[in-house]
Amino acid sequence: MPNIIHIETSTSVCSAALSSDGAVQCHFENFEGPSHASLLGVYVEQIMDFSRDKGVKVDAVAVSSGPGSYTGLRIGVSEAKGLCFGLKVPLISVPTLELLACTTMFRNYFEEDVLYCPMIDARRMEVYSAVYDNALNDVVPVGAYVIDEHTFSDLLDNRRIVFSGNGSTKCKDAIKHRNAIFVEGIVPLATDMLALAERAFRNGQFEDVAYFEPFYLKEFIATTPKNKIL
Repeated sequence: MPNIIHIETSTSVCSAALSSDGAVQCHFENFEGPSHASLLGVYVEQIMDFSRDKGVKVDAVAVSSGPGSYTGLRIGVSEAKGLCFGLKVPLISVPTLELLACTTMFRNYFEEDVLYCPMIDARRMEVYSAVYDNALNDVVPVGAYVIDEHTFSDLLDNRRIVFSGNGSTKCKDAIKHRNAIFVEGIVPLATDMLALAERAFRNGQFEDVAYFEPFYLKEFIATTPKNKIL
């Protein structure tokens, strides 16, 4: 089994972990808000100290690749690429929505024919989302969707869909269908990246460290703050 450093910064939660022999050896998480710039480097340094103390040679770095927070993704990918260059190890990208879907499957039991719809909060009633079957095949492709009472209604009429992620909370009142299941408390975490990262490692699915960019999905739009009247 490979030894992998995992980095997840796609939402307001910042987390990093080290896995070895298919299990988490150490991990660090912060749920108190977007403090990725100040926390992630500290977490990675602590992981490197742990790996040196335990004699663990890092084989790869995995990073959650989006979609999600523009700033968070940029910080996470920059840290991951720096580690790969310094350690001379390959880079693995883990799609954030697949990570959420996989986490929902592992933490809950549902019948085989359900579909999984992870949602990452965007602006207003918009979410970054997709729909997967239980083998993580796309049923609805990754996209930015504005949610209303008709969203995914054609699928919901015939299949049960499990909604999760921080974007699903605001959609609960809009998607009122007998086949809609909402699971709370699912956030993307580094500790849940193992299965997808190890599968990519076994299959030799590595990114070009020099040219890899996060999957932002939408272009970042900077806004000018309004002048305050003193």
